[in-house]
Amino acid sequence: MLTSQLVVFNKPFGVLSQFSPAGNTPVLADFINLPEVYPAGRLDKDSEGLLLLTDDGVLQHCIAHPRQKMRKRYWVQVEGIPDNASLARLEQGILLKDGMTAPATARIIEPPDVWPRNPPVRYRARIPTCWLELGINEGRNRQVRRMTAAAGFPTLRLIRYAIGNWTLEGLSPGQWKLLNVDRNEICQHPHHRKSSPARHGRRHYRAGRPVSDGRGNRQW
Repeated sequence: MLTSQLVVFNKPFGVLSQFSPAGNTPVLADFINLPEVYPAGRLDKDSEGLLLLTDDGVLQHCIAHPRQKMRKRYWVQVEGIPDNASLARLEQGILLKDGMTAPATARIIEPPDVWPRNPPVRYRARIPTCWLELGINEGRNRQVRRMTAAAGFPTLRLIRYAIGNWTLEGLSPGQWKLLNVDRNEICQHPHHRKSSPARHGRRHYRAGRPVSDGRGNRQW
């Protein structure tokens, strides 16, 4: 059993998914005071909800890598009311500038019981809105927003509710909880089971920080 730390964090709107300072913009260090944990995946500044962080480089990779096919579920408030044909387009795949999206799940849901956003969403009085639940396995840049826009329903608010079996349940914006998890139970794909034997994937880091992005300094 390879036990690793996993932080389940409800990222507020307007917070950058990085630890390094960014002027007056809030960053992860303003909420999470654990050493040597790093984001496993992407969540834009203007998106809210579930962000996973870990001290294990191999676990970080297998959570975020599309090959692992870890399903991500989003609650998305959009302009307009998609019909069945529009939902089918989202599910079957939509052509974006970087190619066709993979099959997804899409359905209209009742407005979820979530916290008010600060600042509030700007509505257009004559255009109705609704909430969708979208499930995707990919992680392209701003993918959900681009998918709904391509289908004709711009995103007003985006909340990531779940990654795999982890959810926002019980977490208010800015709150987090620490779990001890078995890496081998999560990294099911053979590619990940054959990864570096280093205890926490330390070959990916230098002086406690990722070589590639300075502890999440790249805007996810």
